[in-house]
Amino acid sequence: MNTRQQLSANGPRDPVPGLAVFPLAGRQGVRAAGEVGLTTRAIWEGVLEQAVREDEDVYYLELSGVTFVDVAGAGALAAAAGQLGDGRRFVVNRPPPALRRTLDLLWPGQRGIEVSAS
Repeated sequence: MNTRQQLSANGPRDPVPGLAVFPLAGRQGVRAAGEVGLTTRAIWEGVLEQAVREDEDVYYLELSGVTFVDVAGAGALAAAAGQLGDGRRFVVNRPPPALRRTLDLLWPGQRGIEVSAS
């Protein structure tokens, strides 16, 4: 999956938030950069749906380049984790602080999500 940041009709001075997603080299998962919000939710949910369909025990989400994830994006991650079979999980690497707090607050102890600072 490969998407680029989009620009509004007003040009580069008024950008629409974007989300770029690239496969990880050497392990199953993706690296994302940008924001997860209303305009990029379909991209995020597509990534998560694909991850659920994969047959790997661990699916890595490298989010060090993600600056924001809204509560609906966090909810989509929690819902996708709930669809994973026994022993499968998402490893979320370096998420934005707000995502970690939202998961801790609204989905504490969610099975299938491991958050890593490294």
